[in-house]
Amino acid sequence: QVQLVESGGGLVQPGGSLRLSCAASGSILSFDNMGWYRQGPGKQRELVTFITKFGITNYADFVKGRFTISRDITKNTVYLQMNSLEPEDTAVYYCKGVRLYGLTGNDYWGQGTQVTVSS
Repeated sequence: QVQLVESGGGLVQPGGSLRLSCAASGSILSFDNMGWYRQGPGKQRELVTFITKFGITNYADFVKGRFTISRDITKNTVYLQMNSLEPEDTAVYYCKGVRLYGLTGNDYWGQGTQVTVSS
């Protein structure tokens, strides 16, 4: 059974930084892509960034230049480095892995980690 476990959330002041981790129960290269999503209070879940198995990355406009996704294949872990945090970044952050099978696929989600940006 695939498990994704996020960690690293917490309370941080505006302008601060946090690094989130998403540890997979197996090889992260078994996923066609892995990404970070977030869901703020009263908002829909939205894509923050993803990385493909080939290492190609993509970012939502609202985090470009502030957030960086990376991975450590030897540790089966994907990271989200978040800098210059703003109160609007307050949300539960979720890790997602996608395995594609032709025209279909399976999504695997972690349980989420809370990030609160407040003074």
